[in-house]
Amino acid sequence: MKSGFVSIVGRPNVGKSTLLNSIIDRKIAITSNVSGTTRNIIEGIYHEKDTQIIFVDTPGISKPLNKLGKVLNKQAAALTKDVDLILLVVDIESGIGKGDKFLMDSLKENDIPVILVINKIDKVSNETLIMAINEYKDYPFAEIVPVSALEDDNVSHLIEVIKKYLKDDIKYYGDDVITSSSVPFMAGELVREKLLQNTQEEIPHSITCHCTNIEYKKDIVNINVDIIVDKPGIKKIIIGAGGEMLKKIGSLARKDLEEMVGKKVYLELYVKVVENWKDKERYLKELGFFDYE
Repeated sequence: MKSGFVSIVGRPNVGKSTLLNSIIDRKIAITSNVSGTTRNIIEGIYHEKDTQIIFVDTPGISKPLNKLGKVLNKQAAALTKDVDLILLVVDIESGIGKGDKFLMDSLKENDIPVILVINKIDKVSNETLIMAINEYKDYPFAEIVPVSALEDDNVSHLIEVIKKYLKDDIKYYGDDVITSSSVPFMAGELVREKLLQNTQEEIPHSITCHCTNIEYKKDIVNINVDIIVDKPGIKKIIIGAGGEMLKKIGSLARKDLEEMVGKKVYLELYVKVVENWKDKERYLKELGFFDYE
């Protein structure tokens, strides 16, 4: 039995969550084209007959604009320690930016091996890929693996490479466990995903979603989720004319939740205004954002 912990790090919007979903072959992390989608630590468990890999998807590291941003950076930095391997995911279309260089320089001081995962190779030519690999060779990566997480291209090879760095021989989770995330957590995240995918650009960064109640019955699961925004105007947009937008968000999220829990779901959504919630420590703690020292 070989097992171990692998941390997935990178700038926002490079495809870390898409990569995790591709590896696990199930949707356990929400995705969107909005940077900063991942805000919490997501664990995904990959199983083979004699292998178990616990992947930890971290929030994207970027210049913090508020207390929430500082907390997320601390979370991501903390999870580059006490793991067996780090996957640094970069977006080949964006090239090497300041954020990539900052991450690569900080990981140089770490004694944990780092695999560079060059993502979105389906978007570029082979010539561009070769140039990118040569550009990254100046950094002391243990391996460089190009993939397309969205197209599931070369992901199986990445898994084989990861296996070489696993150090444990312990089975941490049962064979039927693919994530450590709870149903209440996933309920809030799935609602937030639908909001990210269906609302205007100025909205996503100012919202969060929190499951306040979940009740299991024989044939149905009742779930309540609060959508927290920082301005009354945003609340109006999310509700929409005649409540149509909120109904759409609820319908889309309910379908995913029913697939996840294997039962009918009755989902109630409430939109609440909490001004400057991203800078209020009490709300950050209540919403599950923990300050890593």
